[in-house]
Amino acid sequence: MKERTGAVILAAGQGKRMHANVAKQFMELGGCPMIVHSLRAFEHSDAVDEIVLVTGEDQIEYCRREIVEAFGFSKVKAVIPGGKERYHSVYEGLKELKRSGQIEYVLIHDGARPLVTEAVIARVAAGAKTFKACVVGMPVKDTIKFCDEEGYGAGTPDRSRLWQIQTPQAFALPLIEEAYRRILSRPEGQDKITDDAMVVEAETDCRVKLIQGDYRNIKVTTPEDILIAEAFLAAGGAKS
Repeated sequence: MKERTGAVILAAGQGKRMHANVAKQFMELGGCPMIVHSLRAFEHSDAVDEIVLVTGEDQIEYCRREIVEAFGFSKVKAVIPGGKERYHSVYEGLKELKRSGQIEYVLIHDGARPLVTEAVIARVAAGAKTFKACVVGMPVKDTIKFCDEEGYGAGTPDRSRLWQIQTPQAFALPLIEEAYRRILSRPEGQDKITDDAMVVEAETDCRVKLIQGDYRNIKVTTPEDILIAEAFLAAGGAKS
């Protein structure tokens, strides 16, 4: 029997650094809302069986009507409200997938990464089945500096061992759901969560495998990123 894989796609952020009147995931990119590009990659992926879209409470009807129905995303089985912070939204999505009792693996993806490819999705989905926990990313290109409290350089880590982490991040569903349940059951430490791998690393003894992503799989955060994403789309999108 085929092991079923679900995806949680996050579209609940406000995107304050974009300085726009509309949430960044719904801004137009390449002729359609940005979130459509992310959803389309997962919809077309043979590695993904169903999708949960997590958005703001006041955006649910818009997403159902203008995104899911308008673009024919048949794998989106639920559109649900997220929480105050990203990690709350992830947990809501995990619980929704768990309710079906049929999903064994999950990919968690930020909807503001519109250039994710089916190839990247396939690699990380396969990695989850082998390693139980994996993330996509790429080696950093720039020298990185530690900074002290006064703004002075406080050290330079070895660049050859540094990766910039992207999404999707993929896990065995019971592993990541239990890790989130544990960390959200207590108040301390939650404000330091910036990605899902950190939760697994903090709450389990499972090691997280790094899988090759794509340098074009950028997170659209600022107005400059829109220009970069548009250029990548015009050039044919991400390639690997």
